[in-house]
Amino acid sequence: MTEYSSDLLRLLDDRGYVHQMTDAAGLDALASKGVVSGYIGFDATAPSLHVGSLVQIMLLRRLQQAGHRPIVLMGGGTTKVGDPTGKDEARKLLTDEDIATNIAGIRKVFERFLTFGDGPTDAIMVNNDDWLSKLEYIPFLRDVGRHFTINRMLTFDSVQLRLEREQPLTFLEFNYMILQAYDFLELSRRAGCRLQMGGSDQWGNIVNGIELTRRVEGTEVFGVTTPLITNPDGSKMGKTARGAVWLNADMVGPYDYWQFWRNTDDSNVGVFLRRFTDLPMDEVRRLEGLQGADINQAKVVLATEATAMLHGREEAEKAERTAADTFAGGSSAGLPSLSTGGSISILAALTGLGFCASNGEAKRKIAEGAVKLDDQPVDDPAHTVVVSGDPVKLSLGKKKYGLLVP
Repeated sequence: MTEYSSDLLRLLDDRGYVHQMTDAAGLDALASKGVVSGYIGFDATAPSLHVGSLVQIMLLRRLQQAGHRPIVLMGGGTTKVGDPTGKDEARKLLTDEDIATNIAGIRKVFERFLTFGDGPTDAIMVNNDDWLSKLEYIPFLRDVGRHFTINRMLTFDSVQLRLEREQPLTFLEFNYMILQAYDFLELSRRAGCRLQMGGSDQWGNIVNGIELTRRVEGTEVFGVTTPLITNPDGSKMGKTARGAVWLNADMVGPYDYWQFWRNTDDSNVGVFLRRFTDLPMDEVRRLEGLQGADINQAKVVLATEATAMLHGREEAEKAERTAADTFAGGSSAGLPSLSTGGSISILAALTGLGFCASNGEAKRKIAEGAVKLDDQPVDDPAHTVVVSGDPVKLSLGKKKYGLLVP
């Protein structure tokens, strides 16, 4: 482990947030001298962010915890273009009203993780539409476009992915990387921002912004990227059979959120404790050292701490109690539910609650004896569940529980 002099880099390194840095020694020295303003950009393509964005949200939280100023950059302007990174096709274009609604929903999440205000280390939220929509095309091409070569832009993964698959890459999207680089330049001017952070797939975009800012302003700025977190099967963290794990409570409730963390694969428990909780590192190291069945204790702590950060301690502990009662065969209050209209096939129930991704998977689970209704095994994949009065409890294995309601 590298020895750093600044609290910021020691914290990020200790908790495993660092994948690449453009100039570690320079950033370490800057962070040791005073407050550093750093930003991460988030496009407003939905009314909520999901768990896949949580590493970046936590990175801003760590920046503030280390005594520096987080800048949340909402991409009100770039959302109108669409980031081609990792995408096979162009995104649907949103209206100004859609984007404004999405930003309002996303801000609520950030207010759970960051302290906003006017102090030197208080977080601020800015919208790149404030400057991007005011750009004049010819002056922008002359003053900014001349710093980018088509040769280099064609080497970017986001461009090559589309070209290799012979899928259209619009000129609109091709400009995205220039606009993102311009954001760093503009934030350095407006807010004294010296640091951009992001996921490992944003490295090229971050380097573009650093080089543009140095060439135009002569300002020394820095970049940090985080490692990609994947599930054991190689899929991106934050995706389940039911879709994205959203951070807004009206899209994914506290109990389902708690269960997402409780169902963490053994191999990720230590990583998640470091990056998604505020537990002291001594406690993290103790929990990640647990073996065998004892690792379930660490998963419960992870689920409760992560849920408390987003939804509050009361909701987190309520979810933990509900799960404990359910596993013990007791109360089922607070479980995810599915309306049946009075009856539903067992296959539709399993897929509707998100316990299985397909009817085929549901049939296999039934054949394995893993499916129960009110704690009684189901062995017929053609079974119809009649729900005329009280809710019926559906379980898959020892971790997934839900209610079927009329």
